[in-house]
Amino acid sequence: MKPPKLLLLFALAAVAAAQAQDSEGELAKIKEQELVEVRERIDELKKSMDDAAATRDRLTTELQEAEVTISEKRIRLKELERERDYSARRKAELDTQLAQREAELDEESKELAEQVRAAYMSGSRERIKLLLNQRDPATLGRLMAYYGYLNDYRGANIETVTEAIRGLAALRSQVAAEEARIADLARVRYAELTELNVAQDRRQALLARLKNKLLDEGREVDRLAAQEKDLSRLIAELTSILSDYPIRSEEPFVGYKGRLTWPVAGRLLHDFGQPRVTQRLKWNGVVLAAPRGREVRSVYHGRVIFADWLAGLGLLVIVDHGDNYMTLYGYNETILKSTGDWVAPGDVIATVGDSGGQSQSSLYFEVRRGTQPLNPRQWVTRQPGQ
Repeated sequence: MKPPKLLLLFALAAVAAAQAQDSEGELAKIKEQELVEVRERIDELKKSMDDAAATRDRLTTELQEAEVTISEKRIRLKELERERDYSARRKAELDTQLAQREAELDEESKELAEQVRAAYMSGSRERIKLLLNQRDPATLGRLMAYYGYLNDYRGANIETVTEAIRGLAALRSQVAAEEARIADLARVRYAELTELNVAQDRRQALLARLKNKLLDEGREVDRLAAQEKDLSRLIAELTSILSDYPIRSEEPFVGYKGRLTWPVAGRLLHDFGQPRVTQRLKWNGVVLAAPRGREVRSVYHGRVIFADWLAGLGLLVIVDHGDNYMTLYGYNETILKSTGDWVAPGDVIATVGDSGGQSQSSLYFEVRRGTQPLNPRQWVTRQPGQ
């Protein structure tokens, strides 16, 4: 017998839906594989740049290692602080529960003690007296029933007290576990702080050696020029790698020119176009002085295409906004996004620091179209919170 036409249509629709779902799954796998390949190509690019920098200057490589270690330690310390705060809150909640249960147990214990005392005073003769003194069978039945209820209540009260004691023991075990966890976190935090201090001391020593070397050899301008060349190469290579993965948004980045919000609230240290050591070199972005650890936010929708250390800019995040427009965020203390992550306006991507060998905590911010730096002041006009 042939199936009805309606059932046949449903079957065909189900097959088509399953095929579409399979196709979407395969497409997702392909996209994920492509993303892995892109990340691998970016990692290879970064390694080649690190190798070139090491050949040019070993001190810079050592500075990178020290500052990356510092960043990792600071991230770990923040994680430990969050865990410690959670454990402290959990212990406070358990302490409150423990106090309430102990108060309830005291009340139950007092009530049970009164019942035991009353039973002792009356003794086992109470039922015999009832049987001998009552001649009315109905009254006697009621009294015996009441007596049974009283004994049942007393037994239930004993069980309640026993259960409360077990609950208190469990709560005390949980409190002890949280106390042990807090103590362990304190020990780990102390070890991390010790390692952080060692890394910071090493960084200071490296900075002093690097400064003396540059003064002795008079190579500050050459070093800055080489770092600028490295950045141009990085952006050109990233543009080439990501050319097959364009970013599309409902409103292009260029449409927000003059309406973007600064990534961090800070005081202007260096402005776009100002001379940098010499008239031959100029600032391609702005430097904003801000407290260490302050959150750095993305100015617009985009995808993180670089999140690593680069000579001269330290811990650097580059966000691709499509149509060859990019924003750069340098000198960070920590990076909170990874290559390939999507971001929206206001998303926290890093924290302010002094990486790259800076003498004070600040943020380097730059707007580019391809390899061409643009004046950030023409794009970003709003202060955070406006």
